[in-house]
Amino acid sequence: MSQQGYVATPPYSQAQAGMVGYSAGFGNPPPQSHYGMYGSPPQGYSAPPTGKVNLLLLSSVLKLAKGPFYTHAPLSLGQRPMQVPQSPSSSAAPQQFQTSPPAAMGHPPISPPGQQPPSLGSPPPMATIGSVTAPPMGMSGPPGPGVHQPPLGPQGYPQQPGPYGAQMAGPQSGAFPGGFPGGTAQMAGPPQKKLDPDSIPSTTQVIEDDQAKRGGQVYITNIRGQVPPLVTTDFTVQDQGNASPRFMRCTTYSFPSTADLAKQCKVPLAAIIKPFATVPKNETPLYIVNHGETGPIRCNRCKAYMCPYMQFIDGGRRYQCGFCSCVNEVPVQYFQHLDHMGRRMDLYERPELSLGSYEFIATLDYCKNNKPPNPPAYIFMIDVSYNNIKSGLVKLICEELKTLLDRLPKEEGAETSAIKVGFVTYNKILHFYNVKSALAQPQMMVVSDVAEMFVPLLDGFLVNFQESRAVINNLLEQIPDMFADTNESETVFSPIIQAGVEALKAAECSGKLFIFQSSIPTAEAPGKLKNRDDLKLVGTEKEKTLFQPQRGVYEQLTKDCVAQGCCVDLFLFPNQFVDIATMGDVPSHTSGSIYKYSNFQVEVNGQQFLSDLRRDVEKSIGFDAIMRVRTGTGFRATDFFGAIYMNNTTDVEMAAVDCDKAVTVEFKHDDTLSEESGAVMQCALLYTTIGGQRRLRIHNLSLNCSSQLSELYKSCETDALINFFAKSAYRAMLTQPLKTVREILVNQTAHMLACYRKNCASLSAASQLILPDAMKVFPVYMNSLLKTPTLVGSTELSTDDRAFHRLLINAMGVEETQVLLYPRLIPLHTMDVSSEVIPAPVRCSEERLSESGIFLLENGLSVFLWLGQACPPDLIQNLFNVPSLGHLITIVFQPTSLPVLDNAHSRKIHSIISSISQRRATSMKLLIVKQKDRSEMLFRQHLVEDKGLHGGASYMDFLCYVHREIRQLLT
Repeated sequence: MSQQGYVATPPYSQAQAGMVGYSAGFGNPPPQSHYGMYGSPPQGYSAPPTGKVNLLLLSSVLKLAKGPFYTHAPLSLGQRPMQVPQSPSSSAAPQQFQTSPPAAMGHPPISPPGQQPPSLGSPPPMATIGSVTAPPMGMSGPPGPGVHQPPLGPQGYPQQPGPYGAQMAGPQSGAFPGGFPGGTAQMAGPPQKKLDPDSIPSTTQVIEDDQAKRGGQVYITNIRGQVPPLVTTDFTVQDQGNASPRFMRCTTYSFPSTADLAKQCKVPLAAIIKPFATVPKNETPLYIVNHGETGPIRCNRCKAYMCPYMQFIDGGRRYQCGFCSCVNEVPVQYFQHLDHMGRRMDLYERPELSLGSYEFIATLDYCKNNKPPNPPAYIFMIDVSYNNIKSGLVKLICEELKTLLDRLPKEEGAETSAIKVGFVTYNKILHFYNVKSALAQPQMMVVSDVAEMFVPLLDGFLVNFQESRAVINNLLEQIPDMFADTNESETVFSPIIQAGVEALKAAECSGKLFIFQSSIPTAEAPGKLKNRDDLKLVGTEKEKTLFQPQRGVYEQLTKDCVAQGCCVDLFLFPNQFVDIATMGDVPSHTSGSIYKYSNFQVEVNGQQFLSDLRRDVEKSIGFDAIMRVRTGTGFRATDFFGAIYMNNTTDVEMAAVDCDKAVTVEFKHDDTLSEESGAVMQCALLYTTIGGQRRLRIHNLSLNCSSQLSELYKSCETDALINFFAKSAYRAMLTQPLKTVREILVNQTAHMLACYRKNCASLSAASQLILPDAMKVFPVYMNSLLKTPTLVGSTELSTDDRAFHRLLINAMGVEETQVLLYPRLIPLHTMDVSSEVIPAPVRCSEERLSESGIFLLENGLSVFLWLGQACPPDLIQNLFNVPSLGHLITIVFQPTSLPVLDNAHSRKIHSIISSISQRRATSMKLLIVKQKDRSEMLFRQHLVEDKGLHGGASYMDFLCYVHREIRQLLT
């Protein structure tokens, strides 16, 4: 039975006379200094040369064919005007590929975590869109020798007359909404209908299908190489030998067995590891294993920790390491007899032998200076310059801390938190406070020499909150009054962090600094910054310098922080440029978080800030962490992306590690992988708990290996892939022009899909766009990534916002990047108010909005409530307590105001917003947007299937573009 999974068949043209050798692509070939895994020049694909190139246009018919392949009858379609840019790939050297599609494999039966399931014989799933013949895009005939090709625009697309990406009020005449402006509206041939957007793969449909198929189920981790449910699906994990996907997700769960295959398919091999991910209440928390003074059992050669992949032999007296195959003696105290299957009798009594994730209590050998660590400390450092006093921020922070310090994280079973607290205020000088419990009043000590930072007191600076509560509350009462009349507007920044590090050093503990800063540090001090925001650099070779941190002082500061286990969390309240690229550098290398509230007003942003602060103080966290990823023979971890620090090529150092931070790890082959034994990896994280105990957290994962590319494509995970591409692109932009980075991303997309078409898909018409079933929505995510503020390169976007976005994504896990790159657009006007279920999202496009509707859009950072012009008055009355939409502007002054009213609609919407907010890592500001208001621009830039407001193609155009690139590679 032939299977054609998901074939997207654009109505592309017949070959035209004069089209021979016409190149298509994304600008000039990129230089050799590629990033990530793209170290080789783009490679072509060998296929029978036809001498002609069919140019592409996307068609109407979408189907999922699980049985014999068939095509729908052609529909009459409209044309998509599009000019043809030059391609880096057209001149690339061809690469030999196997000529016949490989035999595909089916789903494995249940087997123990270490065993390779036998393969069955079903072909790989694909996706198709039916095919129709049409003239080339953007032309009414073949280009003659004198045809002028337009220059390339900022996105590698042709530059059209007028500003690229200018705002359009509605659908263009003769084109599609969000299409390329200025294209030929009239095409040769009879007038045809507009292309149906429903004919292209839908992210919302994929999410819905996975939820319907796997939602509410128990996901058991006993099968090697098993692809988990999507991050958007609600499921319960039962650990039976492999780590939960909450801790580890991979770009593919079947690694190619050779380096050549990996190079051929261009699919990055990576894992996104969130070692401290939150475990839901209905799942078992991690077991803690204590091996006493001898400590955890490890392989003598590769130092991997005991796990389910170790094979016990010789009656249980020895074991063979599942990573390096070294045979080790079993320590006497760990000996256990084997059963008739060769398994230890105590297999299910020991978490390290039967589970994918668990913790070991570490011995003194794992501690600094062989001494048990002290509990960590939290130091609150408040900028008391004029701006923060005037805005009411200082008063807000002090009021909040009085109650928040009662909720410091504590060890399970402990009555109170062991975390010590300290307080510093600053402008261009620093004020330290002695809050020792024996004092009647807090004492202030001033350090005005910020060039040589020291801590003026040891005893009484870091204290237990419960013991010193009265003195601390007294201090928090006094701080706003002490600085009420200040005129000081200059601040320092680097000396503050240095003071925090020195305080932790003196107390011999790790900890976290909470810094609340409102302006760029311009006071005379180490780390003084100047305004270097130059929008003239946008779109030039030097644009990358805007995102490179200023070096020197901050580089040394990062090293000092990591060495001491000092994590920096930065809360920024800027009214103008503050150089986030530099100020965020220390937080982003110490696994800290960065929060930004532009033009802060207590009434508007106060609740959002307090919500972030509370979550940040309360969340589960470990300190002074070192992580190492070990792998089986044949491949190794080569690159690491995240809010981390690397002093060498193997140890990932994190001053702290919390439940939101993820590290993306790329793997490369150094030998052939065995299909029988698969690929195994182990993430070991050594850290200090909030109670001051040293522990090792272990996560193990086993994947399949295959010499069939169809297996790799079948087990890809789009959400994990896009996380990898986002982080590798955001690192590359520090050293390469943005145009080059964008070209590489598009190139990579085309290569991955062309390789699938060449090696895994059944024979079909060249005009069909054939996508792997597991990657059918990959193009919409990639196009969305290309339109993110960081990569789009527009002077309308502030440099700080772009740098902030870059640092945020760098630390994100798969769930966070998924919703950021494809926001949820939820219709609220048709919802069932009596149901507890959140309405199903619709596609993220202007076409899905209706004038009589209300829609909620959220992307993990912001929430928008969009109100159509013809919204029913009774709905407006229920939500805002005003008679109609027209009255809203005069009554609701704040765009964030959504009153809590006593009716079903109001309760339901507040319940939906609350439910969404609980799943997100940061508090989301609610913006209420009326159709055709100015504020609608902010909302529209998140409609990722449409043309970008600041540049960037619509999803439809991007798919056309990628299809043409694929065909270029195949010919």
